Amino acid sequence: MAKVVVIYSGGMDSFTVLHRAIRDGHDVYALSFDYGQRHVKELTVAAEVTRGLNIPHKIVDITAINELISNSSLTSTSTAIPEGHYEEASMQSTVVPNRNMILLSLAIGYAVSIGAEAVYYGAHSGDHAIYPDCRPEFVQRMNDVSRIANYEPIEIAVPYLTNDKAEILRDGLAMGLDYKNTWTCYNGRDKACGKCGACVERLEAFAANNTVDPLAYE
Repeated sequence: MAKVVVIYSGGMDSFTVLHRAIRDGHDVYALSFDYGQRHVKELTVAAEVTRGLNIPHKIVDITAINELISNSSLTSTSTAIPEGHYEEASMQSTVVPNRNMILLSLAIGYAVSIGAEAVYYGAHSGDHAIYPDCRPEFVQRMNDVSRIANYEPIEIAVPYLTNDKAEILRDGLAMGLDYKNTWTCYNGRDKACGKCGACVERLEAFAANNTVDPLAYE
């Protein structure tokens, strides 16, 4: 049984990746990051899920990075979360500069320290238009670096890189997953807003699968 680290945000994509790694027979160690995101509620959800699965889970506080990269609407309360689809230019304000390179670097270090063989994360094709660090060329080059950055080569596994959110959800539903145990909305309120890019894409994925989203919306 191979030991792997899963970068687990608490969102529906990483929730599916987490369960796929478990389904594939891996010894899973979940890793979440508090980077000052307004939707910190996702970390509470992540903790509840991992407790229920009885798998190791660490939440690492890296909020100090906001002294350097504080111009994203995901981390700055002075900037409104944009509404609309990810394809709209306004969604670029949700980019956290270099986020996935930072998170992957930390996860790779963790993987080396516990003797894991791979780091899983949930980039997918729906993110390619807006988030440069979810694109195939980024993943390929990070994978190249990861294999030479330590004495122990670590693979970066991205099982849904060429799939959209509807296809990810379809795979999760086939695994019998309950998506009420996820949080997607960029606004960290009691209920999902239904209007931000994350909510819009999520709702489209459920509609594409002729399934009702179990989350409560405003």
